[in-house]
Amino acid sequence: MQAIWSGAHGDAWKRSGIQIYGWLDAGFNVSTSDKSRYANYPVAYDEVANSIQPDQEVLYIERQPDTVQTDHFDWGFRIAQLYGLDYRFTTAKGIFSNQLLGKNLEYGYDPVMFYADLYWGQMAQGLDVRIGRYISLPDIEAQLAPNNYTYSHSILYTADCYTQTGMNGTVKLNDHWLVQAGISAGCETPPWNTKDAKPTLNFGAEYLWNDGNDSLYPMINALNDGKYAYNNLNSFYLTWYHKFRTHPSLHTDTEAWYMWEKDVPNVRNPAAAPLLEVGANGAYCNSTTELTCYAPEWAVLNYVEKELSTKNYISIRNEYVNDSKGQRTGTKTQYSEHLVGWGHWVGTTILLRPELRYDHSYDRPAYDSPCLQLGCPGTKKNQLTFAGDAIFFF
Repeated sequence: MQAIWSGAHGDAWKRSGIQIYGWLDAGFNVSTSDKSRYANYPVAYDEVANSIQPDQEVLYIERQPDTVQTDHFDWGFRIAQLYGLDYRFTTAKGIFSNQLLGKNLEYGYDPVMFYADLYWGQMAQGLDVRIGRYISLPDIEAQLAPNNYTYSHSILYTADCYTQTGMNGTVKLNDHWLVQAGISAGCETPPWNTKDAKPTLNFGAEYLWNDGNDSLYPMINALNDGKYAYNNLNSFYLTWYHKFRTHPSLHTDTEAWYMWEKDVPNVRNPAAAPLLEVGANGAYCNSTTELTCYAPEWAVLNYVEKELSTKNYISIRNEYVNDSKGQRTGTKTQYSEHLVGWGHWVGTTILLRPELRYDHSYDRPAYDSPCLQLGCPGTKKNQLTFAGDAIFFF
């Protein structure tokens, strides 16, 4: 942008407010799992065991509306292009999805966001209406590398809803309350995917107190008939952010969620096989005679973040996940995960994030599957990974 602003039409670019930027992100991992290429899964995005990967190469074109005012209308937009291994977790059925669902390409392209923002500053303390494909509203983590404390994602977020295509409104009522509501076609499903799309509501609110050092954010992220379809997750989230007054360089983020699908095909019953969708897991129902069943899962996740200096921070992550029917991870088990990570800035354009992570599945082995693509079960209940990535911003 500095080069563009310094060019012949630099003043016009500045007046337009349009920016073009992005990053290159590559990662590596060394793991105790090695029986197949994706042996680390459900650990992600470093699911390719013992390798170096081009995780995400991203280009943004955007104009941000001026939301630090309450007296006039403004507008904005974002177009985000992603290429790399991580498209495997962002793909929405009906948006270049044949790369994954048809060909199972290891690397691919995904226009992970394309939306317009309409902002009315004079309504309450600001109303923003977002229309298009956007990142799912709640969560501590997000798909794009710079939006996360660490390189790898929690199991909770790996099994989560990533993007929605629809319309969402956010209104700030006062210094304490913010309310959000919207309608979409569902998780990872645009309206033109008529096989899976269905009207899906979301509603949430944020309450701030303690001079902004505490935030409580309940959200119904997706609510419809809940019936099995491509990633048709119905879900409720509760997130709490807390910054310590006496130690301002220390904060903690905690999230709990419950999600479900109904009428999920039973992988234990061969008669249910025709009901399964490509890229949408079935459930391990309680008996082999059931054709379908209800498949819930719930989880609790916590981050503790310590800023050491303007260039360094430490991340500690702990989580518990109960995938009670194996519908989200492919293994019917409880999980725990523990991580210590370090973030280090080199100048202002390179971020390094090494980490050490231990995962455990309680009820049955979930890691080191010898043929994950064919549905082979895991062979280990424990997995240790040393991993990290480097993000180069431009």
